[in-house]
Amino acid sequence: QVQLAESGGGSVQAGGALRLSCAASGFTNNPYCMAWFRQVPGKEAEVLAVIVSRGDTTYADSVKGRFTISKDNPKNTLFLQINSLIPEDTAMYYCAADERPINCYARYQYAYWGQGTQVTVSS
Repeated sequence: QVQLAESGGGSVQAGGALRLSCAASGFTNNPYCMAWFRQVPGKEAEVLAVIVSRGDTTYADSVKGRFTISKDNPKNTLFLQINSLIPEDTAMYYCAADERPINCYARYQYAYWGQGTQVTVSS
């Protein structure tokens, strides 16, 4: 059974940093793509960063330069380093993964999601 478990969220002041983790288990193969999304109440989930099995990464324009996605394959853990936090980063952050060759930027195509970790940034 595939499971994704996020951790590392919290309440921080603007300008601070956080490192989110997503522990993955149960995959038969290395996921084709893994991604971080975030969602605020009343809005659709926003894709932030994607990493594919060969290691290539892409970022939403809104987070380029501040967010870094990485993966520790032996530990099956996905990370999101968030620097220079701003209040607009306040959201629930989710990791998602899929072993199939999906469109990695389309949230509706991911089969597996974690429960989320809350990030709150105060000014």
